Amino acid sequence: MPEHTADSRYAWARLAATLGLMTIGSAAMYVIAVVLPAVQAEFGVARADASLPYTLLMVGFGLGGVLMGKLADRFGVMLPVLIGAAGLASGFALAAASSSILGFAIVSGLLLGLLGSSATFAPLVADTSLWFVRRRGIAVAICASGNYLAGAIWPPIVQQLVESIGWRGAYNTLAVVSALAMPLLALALKARPPAAVAGPSASVRSGAAVQPSTRPFGFSMNQAQALLCVAGVACCVAMSMPQVHIVAYCSDLGFGAAQGARMLSLMLAAGIVSRLVSGAICDRIGGIRTLLLGSVLQGTALLLFLPFDGLVSLYVVSALFGLFQGGIVPSYAIIVREHFPAAEAGARVGTILMCTLFGMALGGWMSGKVFDLTGSYHAAFVNGIAWNLLNLGIVLLLMWGLRRRSGPALSA
Repeated sequence: MPEHTADSRYAWARLAATLGLMTIGSAAMYVIAVVLPAVQAEFGVARADASLPYTLLMVGFGLGGVLMGKLADRFGVMLPVLIGAAGLASGFALAAASSSILGFAIVSGLLLGLLGSSATFAPLVADTSLWFVRRRGIAVAICASGNYLAGAIWPPIVQQLVESIGWRGAYNTLAVVSALAMPLLALALKARPPAAVAGPSASVRSGAAVQPSTRPFGFSMNQAQALLCVAGVACCVAMSMPQVHIVAYCSDLGFGAAQGARMLSLMLAAGIVSRLVSGAICDRIGGIRTLLLGSVLQGTALLLFLPFDGLVSLYVVSALFGLFQGGIVPSYAIIVREHFPAAEAGARVGTILMCTLFGMALGGWMSGKVFDLTGSYHAAFVNGIAWNLLNLGIVLLLMWGLRRRSGPALSA
């Protein structure tokens, strides 16, 4: 149909449905942080063991993103979203019935991660990038904001549910929401992306259109992809420390789980603002510079967690952390659309976002393990800062390669 074109009203209406789907579908990765203290107490396990469900969920989330992306490329994004709705509904229900931490972790990895949340992240981000040209950066940012909107909305709601009906009752409630709301929203995604959007990126950097290359950043495509994948792991190991453990951290400091849930909600609400602003910035300066900015700011926020552990100061630092790091993950999708062939965008976006989720999974487990070994989260924050420095180093290497490749053209 003629109205189903890039940057059309339909594209924006579709984006609204996508935002709703990601908000519901991303709930699983945040509610685990809220129920972590209750799950640990009920099953009588160590903090690292209690973090295992989150780790397996994020591993499944990442692997499933590639699988769901391939399904979306072949059959359209509606099919994986419907699979995701079934995975989340059954996953939340079975997790609520778990009798051991291992069973809870397996359900989290297979149903909530691999077949559930994975359908509402990488495939939706890649699909959105195909429906916009002039405002691709802000559109992808709005789509990806659903991930943080979930983090802002669900933790306080689930915390209230945990206090009133227990963590099992909270999971059953989420099963019902997933089963009812997601299939209805999926109906808005029936149309396939317009072929015209498969052309060169219209993102702007230094006033000129960015053209894909067979040697992005001066490296082979596989080398550049590998560097971006490692960067994705590193930034998200650092990112996961506050996001996964802030509730437990507040409990250890004596502030209570409810304060931690509010802090997580504030952090991710600030992340929504960050993603939207970063999307607008990305349309002006390009994805790689936006990633550099986010990496520097995220590292700064992590440093602030070290000297400040009072209740008010933690609220302030949590808000700053959300504001500083929200634009990092969406920038990878823009980088791929700017520097790699459009025909490969879906697979490459899915692979890099898979690595960011692996980073979240590794960081969630690693922070719990460091806590178990040291008895505090101080060393876990230092570990996160080290991984953030690795991300920053890779981004600087890519920018050096891009400048080196552009040098002859600029001097000609």
